Amino acid sequence: MRLIPEAMRLALRANAIAHHDAQLFGHVDLDPAPVVKLFNPVGAATWLATELDEDGDTLFGLADLGFGCPELGYFSLAEIAAVRLPFGLHIERDEAFATDVPLSRWADVARRKGSIILAQAALACPHPLPPDPSDG
Repeated sequence: MRLIPEAMRLALRANAIAHHDAQLFGHVDLDPAPVVKLFNPVGAATWLATELDEDGDTLFGLADLGFGCPELGYFSLAEIAAVRLPFGLHIERDEAFATDVPLSRWADVARRKGSIILAQAALACPHPLPPDPSDG
């Protein structure tokens, strides 16, 4: 399986271009929903990506390596794809993943819950977490 199919690459690039243009012209920063979710099938590592730089490798999004502190930042698609796991497994793309929740909300809930996986469960429930009052 290709980690990021062409249609997703185009969506990730479009988000990166829109983000760049917003910064260039002083517009409000965009907050798109994640386009793709990558995960370790035998571990806790999970990545949600919203943007792909023009180099075709550098993704921006939320990274959770399983230590209880998901972080926004940049990560390399090539490095993620090169990870070799036990039993001949590799990092996979969650083919069922779809969300309209903006990345900032994912980051907030993931940080409070301690993982992207727990955030996904919280955001899927009918009564997701309210905004953090300390942000106010």
